[in-house]
Amino acid sequence: MAESRGKRPGAEYEKLAAKLREAITSGEFGSGDRLPSEESLAGTYGVSRGTVRQALAVLRANGLVTSRRGTRRVILGTARTQSFFELLSFSGWAHSIGEDPGSRTVAVEHRVALPLECEQLQLASGSRIYQVVRLRTLSRVPVMLERAIYPEQIGKLVADLPPEATSHASPLLDAGVVFADADHTVDLVEADGDDARHLGCVEGSPLLRERRRVTDPASTPLLWSDDRFLPGTVSFTVHNSVASTALSRRRG
Repeated sequence: MAESRGKRPGAEYEKLAAKLREAITSGEFGSGDRLPSEESLAGTYGVSRGTVRQALAVLRANGLVTSRRGTRRVILGTARTQSFFELLSFSGWAHSIGEDPGSRTVAVEHRVALPLECEQLQLASGSRIYQVVRLRTLSRVPVMLERAIYPEQIGKLVADLPPEATSHASPLLDAGVVFADADHTVDLVEADGDDARHLGCVEGSPLLRERRRVTDPASTPLLWSDDRFLPGTVSFTVHNSVASTALSRRRG
C-alpha cells in the first residue's frame, strides 16, 4: 500500500466551518436558534468577517444553517435517526423518513482483495473484489461517503449500474441477490483526503463511521462497507429487550 501523505492544512474558513459544525452538533446552539452575528463570530474565533462568511456558506451548503436577506443564520434540525431494528438500504431508509436520497459513484476498482477483505467476505486468498465508492446525499446535501467491497460476481453487477443510480440494493434484488442480515460497528474515524474532498470537511476532522457486513439468507457475505458520515447529519438507534434475552436463556 502507498505511504499515507501528510494532512493538508485546510483553508482558514474550512477550519472555522469544522469548529462551527462541531458546536452545532454538540448542542451549543439549539436547533431553530439563530447563530451569533458575523461580527460576534469573528471576534470569538479570531478571524475576519470574510472568513466567517465563507465558513457559513459551507454550513449552508451542508444543510446545517439557512438564512434570509437581512437576518442572521438559523440553525436547522441536524441528525436524522436510523434504527438498526430492521434492515434497510440507505435509500430505503431515507424514503421512509421523507427525505430525498441521492447517490453518485465516484470510483470503481476491480482488484485483488486485501487479507482483511478476504476475512470479512470469507474469500480465498488472492480472490478478486470490486470496491465501489459512492457519495450519498439527503436533499442534495452530502452526508456520507460509502466504500463498499463486493465479491467479484456481485461487484460486476454493481459496476455496470449507472453512476447516478440512487439505489444499488433494488437492482441487485431484481438480479436475485437478497440482503438478509447485517452486522454493524459504529465508531469515530479521522477524515482522510478522499473524505475531505467529497464531504467538504477538513482532513483529520472526526467522522461517524459505520462498518456493515451484510449476508444472504444462507449467511454468505455479500457486502462489507465502510460508511463515513458528517457529524450531526445522521444518528443511529438500537433496540434491546429484556424479553428477548429471557427467551434466549430459556432456549439455552
